[in-house]
Amino acid sequence: MSRPSTWTEQTPVAEVLEAAARQARHAPSVFNTQPWRWRVTPDALELRADPDRRLTTTDPDGRLLTLSCGAALHHARVWLAATGWAATVSRLPDPDDPALLARLRVTGPADLDLTAGRLVEAITRRHTDRRAYTDRPVSAALLSRLRAAVEAEESYLHLVRDDQMPMLAVTTARAADAELADPAYRAELRRWTDRPAGSGDGVPAAAAVRPAPRRVPLRDHAPGGTAGLSAGDGFDRGAAYVILFGERDDPAAWLRGGEALSALLLTATADGLATAPISDAIELAWPRRMLRDLLAGVGEPYLVIRVGWAPDGEPPATPRRTPDEVIEVDG
Repeated sequence: MSRPSTWTEQTPVAEVLEAAARQARHAPSVFNTQPWRWRVTPDALELRADPDRRLTTTDPDGRLLTLSCGAALHHARVWLAATGWAATVSRLPDPDDPALLARLRVTGPADLDLTAGRLVEAITRRHTDRRAYTDRPVSAALLSRLRAAVEAEESYLHLVRDDQMPMLAVTTARAADAELADPAYRAELRRWTDRPAGSGDGVPAAAAVRPAPRRVPLRDHAPGGTAGLSAGDGFDRGAAYVILFGERDDPAAWLRGGEALSALLLTATADGLATAPISDAIELAWPRRMLRDLLAGVGEPYLVIRVGWAPDGEPPATPRRTPDEVIEVDG
C-alpha cells in the first residue's frame, strides 16, 4: 500500500474518518440489508443502527442487525490501522441513545499495522460464496489462525465436530422449514431478494444458488426458482463449520461478535478461503438452544460460518449502497 510518508500529518481527521466509513460499506450483513448509518464529525465517527433496515420477522431482537454493524465497525478499524492511524472506540457510549452503537476517535498517527494491512486488502475481495466447496480440507493451522483472530476481538470459535454435524444439519434444515412456513418471513425474504433496480442492497437472484444436496442446507434466496448460480459439483466435504459465540447474549456482546465475524471473514479471505455465514438456526429461539447444546452450554451462539475452498471462478458480488446513502458529514 503506497502513500506519502507524511500522509497522516497532511490529511484532516474528518477526511480520514469518512474514508474509513466508505471502506465499512463492504461489510457483510444479514440479507445484505447494510443496516448502518455513519456520522462524521470533525473529531469522531459515529456508528448507528438503521431501524428502517431491521428485519422485524427474521431478526426481532436485532441480534443480526447488531452483528452486521459490528462487522462494519471492524472494517473501519482495520482501514485506520492499515493506513497508519491510532484510534479509540467507545461502544454503546450513551445509555439513553441505544441506536448509537459506537463512537470512534482518531488519536493520531501510528506505525503501520502489517496484520491490518493484510486484512484491508481482503475487504473488497471478500464475498459470501454460497456455492458448494471442494473436498480439500481446511487445515488445522488455518483454523487456528481464524480462532486467534476471533479471540482477539473478545469472542470465541467452536469447530463443529464430525459427530455434531448431523445435529447442525437437522437444526438448520428444521429452522429453515419453520421460517418458510411463516407468511411474514416469506414476505420479508421477498422484500430483500427482489429489490428495485439500482437499490444497492439485498441479495439479487444472480448471487443466489439453486438448492442442491449439502452437508448443511443453505438458505434459499430465490424460492421462486430464479437463482442464477448452480451449487456446483462439490458437496462441502472439505468444508469446516464453525460457530461464533460469546459469553453473553446482549447488544454489547453482539457488537463485539460482529467485530469478531469481520476478523474471521477477512482473515479467511486473506488466506484464500471462501466463507458463507449461516444464520437460519440463530433466528429462532428453539434452534438457538440446540446450537447452545453443541457448545456444551459454555456460550451464546451468534452465527454459524461455513469455511472452505471454493471451486474455480468468482461468485457475483452483491451490491452496495452509495456513500451518500450511509454517511453523513457534519459541516
